[in-house]
Amino acid sequence: MSRARRLALALPLLSVSLLGACASTASKEEAATEKAIEDAMAKELAPATPEEVAAAERADPLTRANFWAAEFRKDPTKLDVTIKYVTALRDIGSQQRAIDVIAKTLPTHPKSTELYIIMGRALMSDARPGEAADAYYRASVLEPQNATASAGLGLALDQLERHADAQKAYRAALEIDPNRVSTRTNYGLSLALSGNLTAAEAELREAASLPGADARVRQNLALILGLQGDFEEARKIDPHAPKRTVDSNLDALRSMLSPVRDYGSLRDETPASKPAKTPSQEEASTAPQLRGSLNP
Repeated sequence: MSRARRLALALPLLSVSLLGACASTASKEEAATEKAIEDAMAKELAPATPEEVAAAERADPLTRANFWAAEFRKDPTKLDVTIKYVTALRDIGSQQRAIDVIAKTLPTHPKSTELYIIMGRALMSDARPGEAADAYYRASVLEPQNATASAGLGLALDQLERHADAQKAYRAALEIDPNRVSTRTNYGLSLALSGNLTAAEAELREAASLPGADARVRQNLALILGLQGDFEEARKIDPHAPKRTVDSNLDALRSMLSPVRDYGSLRDETPASKPAKTPSQEEASTAPQLRGSLNP
């Protein structure tokens, strides 16, 4: 065969070989690009490291809320992340957003007592005690031995002026944890709202004797004593309170009790001097003259 003939036969084979090499190179480049995209997406969707979580928990409330919002977007089905997110939302005052997130995620976690309790707290902060009572009730059914659920139910029912039902819920919580200062205090306030000042005094004395009792507990006890006319004991019960505040409150109580009135009228009146710091809606007592109830 002539040299020209052999060259003519070889050229098509060389062309096919060069095309194959180009295709192979292009395929490798595409594969590398796809892998880079996949790696970037995986990194973006990867849960935060323990170090990142710890740093976020030390950050200010807004930074913490943004961090958990990003984690929630990565996987809205993770219960622990959801709890962190809605708690962070409450910390920055976004009660309605927290309620919305919980409402959307509860179908995924229908047996989460903690989510129902956080929902109850957010609803109480949003001045919606009826819905809060429902959330706390569901939590108490899911976990009957959860004192927080029963205590929260009691607080919500008191806001609805269902004091007898509230007291039943408080007693259930105290059977589980007799030393809960907040629950025993709120139970005492509820008894006072029902007009049972003697029982209210007993509960508040017990609450004031427990570790962790703060000034509000003693102030509530002092006011209950004042409502019963025991002004000297009321003055002694909170020796660290500013004298001017104590005297003003006692003067107001004396004026309310002279002439003697029924308890219903006392509930509708406010002492002349109130603390400068107003309790939040979640902590506020429904009795104007009583200091704020404590968190459940």
